[in-house]
Formats: sequence, C-alpha cells, structure tokens
Amino acid sequence: MRTTPGSTRSWLRAHPLVSDSILAVVLTTASLWWIASTGPDEGAGWLRSVPPRPADALNLILAAACTLPVALRRSRPFVLLVATCVPQAALDALHYDPGLSEFGGLVLLYSVAVCRGLALSLAALVLSFSSYAAGAVAGVITPSWTDHVVVTAVLLLCWVCGRAVRLRRAYLAELVQRADRLERAREADTRAARAEERSRIARELHDVVAHHVSVMTVQAAAARKMLDTKPDVARDALTAIEEMGRTAMAEMRSIVGVLRTDGPAERGPQPGMHDLPTLVEQMREAGLRTQLWIEGERRGLPPGVDLAAYRLVQEALTNSLRHAGPPPAPG
Repeated sequence: MRTTPGSTRSWLRAHPLVSDSILAVVLTTASLWWIASTGPDEGAGWLRSVPPRPADALNLILAAACTLPVALRRSRPFVLLVATCVPQAALDALHYDPGLSEFGGLVLLYSVAVCRGLALSLAALVLSFSSYAAGAVAGVITPSWTDHVVVTAVLLLCWVCGRAVRLRRAYLAELVQRADRLERAREADTRAARAEERSRIARELHDVVAHHVSVMTVQAAAARKMLDTKPDVARDALTAIEEMGRTAMAEMRSIVGVLRTDGPAERGPQPGMHDLPTLVEQMREAGLRTQLWIEGERRGLPPGVDLAAYRLVQEALTNSLRHAGPPPAPG
C-alpha cells in the first residue's frame, strides 16, 4: 500500500504525540550536536560576555531537559514551561553552553498560547520575560538594548502566533458547529415537509377512494336490483361503474405518481370548482337528486383553495349518497 504525503500528514495530525516526539528528538539532537561540536575557544555566544565552560555530561543532561519536554507540549504546556526554567537557569548559572535549549522554551510558550486560555497564556508570556530578565539582572547574560528588542520581539511573536492559531481554530470549530446545526435544521425541515406531504396525499386518496367507491357501491346495488326487471338500466349502471373505476384509478395514479422515483411521474391537472358540473352529473347518475346553480362571474382561485373547495363539495355529496342514498325506485 503506497503512502501519499497527504495521508502521512493526516495520520500525524491524528496522532499529535508522534509528531511532537519527533520534534523533541530533532530539537534535542541538534542542541546536543551544537554543544558537542562548539569548543570554548569559538566565542562566548549570543548574550554572553565570557566563553562557556567545556561541555560535560551535566551540560548535555541540562540541555536535553530543556528540549525533551516538547514531546508533551499539548498535554501540559504551562507546567512544562515552568519546569524547563530550572535547567535553563542552571545552564546560565554554571556558564554552560545552552545549545538550542532556548528554542524549547519558545515552543512551549507557543503551545501554551495555542492550547490554553488567555489568562494562562499571558502568565506564560510573563514567565518567559521574567526568566530572561532574571538572567540579565543576575549578570549571567549581558544583553544590549538591541538584544532586549530582539528577545522581546521573538517572545511576542511566538505568543501572538499561538493566539492567532487558537482563534482561527475556534473560528473554524464554530463554523463546523454552525454547519452541523444548519444541516440538522434542514433535515428536520425536510422530514416535516415529507410528513406534511404524506398527510396531504393520504387525505387526497381518502377523498378520491371514498367518493368513487361510494358511487360505485350505489350503482352496483341499483344494477343488482334492476338486473332481472330492467336489464338496460342495469347495463347503464354497470357502464357507470366501469367509468367511475377508471376515473378513480386515473386520479389515484395522478396523486401517487409524485412518489415514484424510478421514472417520470404520471401527472395530471387536479380537480377544481370548474369540475363541479361533472361531479353533479355523476351524483345524478348514481340516483342522488342534485342541482347546481352558478351565480355571478366565475373567478380563478389559487390551486390549493380550488382543490380544497372541490373536495369539500365532493365529501358532502358522497356523505349524502352514502347515508341518505338514492330515492327508492318506483315499483
């Protein structure tokens, strides 16, 4: 299995202890190599007026104690920053070559600014300035005004960069949470819309089935009574039943067709108030005495209102046909 740079970065991001340990090992190795390869005759070094003492085991141990804690910089950065001040002060007090031990303190200061709140990060910045100032006052290091400016700028830069990264991460986390909330709200709205649509379709199916089945039942009863005495009337009733069944199937396909996902839906115009004459004629054929009066100027209605009004009239006529029934046929 081949490993790409992107997958390696993702793996290291998911295992921060590994990347921090690598950083600590690299920094410690470079610091110890610097101490071992630099002799006392090569100068006093930055911030120091006298040459350092020859390197020995204690020098290497103290220098390593300043950089190895970087491996745990994400878990307890402030505690480790306080702990590294002790070997750093010992290096300065014993006039040992510090190597790259100061970089360990800078990394821990940055880590406190990234991983902790504003108060603790300010305390870490004050601690770093205090450690530097204590060495200058004690005469262990002899910085100039230029050195003061450089050290102050470096410490502030590490702190500001850490705070900027923390604020950026908080902003991105807020964006992710907001996106999650919007997604959950959208899913809730979708579920509510689906439930409302299912309820509407159920009402439509109930109205269509109840109306047409009621009419077909009445027509079938009339056909059964007239089958022996008046076969022509029974034939007409059976024809009406057939037409009513086809109409019911067409309307149900039109309603349920919107739920199909495997192909285009079979859609048709929804009934409205303009279909009332046809509805009244169906009721008359079923034997219900029905009359329709149209007064005034016909106006267009919104589709939802038009369909609801039609269904109300249809339901009323269906209930009348179901409960009152057609008048008895003359004997």
